[in-house]
Amino acid sequence: MNTLGANEEGKLLHRLRKGDRTAFEIIYRGYGELLYSHAGRHLDDQEEAKDIIHDVFFNLWQNRETLHIRENLKAYLYQSVRNRVINHQLKSRRADRYIRSFQHFLEKGQADTDFRVRESMQTELIEREISSLPNKMRTVFELSRKEGLSHKEIAKQLNITEQSVRSHVKGALKILRVRLSIVILLVSMIVI
Repeated sequence: MNTLGANEEGKLLHRLRKGDRTAFEIIYRGYGELLYSHAGRHLDDQEEAKDIIHDVFFNLWQNRETLHIRENLKAYLYQSVRNRVINHQLKSRRADRYIRSFQHFLEKGQADTDFRVRESMQTELIEREISSLPNKMRTVFELSRKEGLSHKEIAKQLNITEQSVRSHVKGALKILRVRLSIVILLVSMIVI
C-alpha cells in the first residue's frame, strides 16, 4: 500500500486514539515497509532495522491516546525512526569504544602480568645463582652490588686487599653471566 493521504491519516489517527486495531494495522501496512527501508539504509544490521520499526509501532500503539502529532503521521513516523537509528548508532559507537578500551586493558594487563611473572622468576633465579657462589665471592659481590660499597670499603670491612675484591667481583660476574644467560633465556621461552 502506498503512503496515506493527509485526510485519510487524520481519520486513522482519530480512530487509533480510540484504540481501533484496524486503524493501527492500516497505518502499519501503509508505512511499515517504507520505514524499514529507510532504517535499513542507515544500519548495517537488518534485524536491528526490523527491531527499530517494531519499536516505533509499539510506541505508537502504547501512546495512541496521548499522541500530539503536529505535522503529519508520515513525518512523525520517519522522525521516530530517524531518532532511534541515531540512538542505535551512538550506542553502537560507545559500545565499540568500550570494547576496544576493554581489549586494550586486557592486553596491557596481560603484558604487565607476563612481565611481572618473568621479572619475579628472573629475580628468584638471580638470587639463587648468587647464593650458590663460593662464600667469600658471594659476600664480596653482595656488598658491592646490593649494598653499593666501594672496593676500598669492602676491602677494609673484610680485611682483604682491593685487588682481592676486584678479583671476587670479576669472578662472580663471569660465573653469573654464563649461568644466568642460559637460565634467563629458558625462562623467557617458557613464559612466552
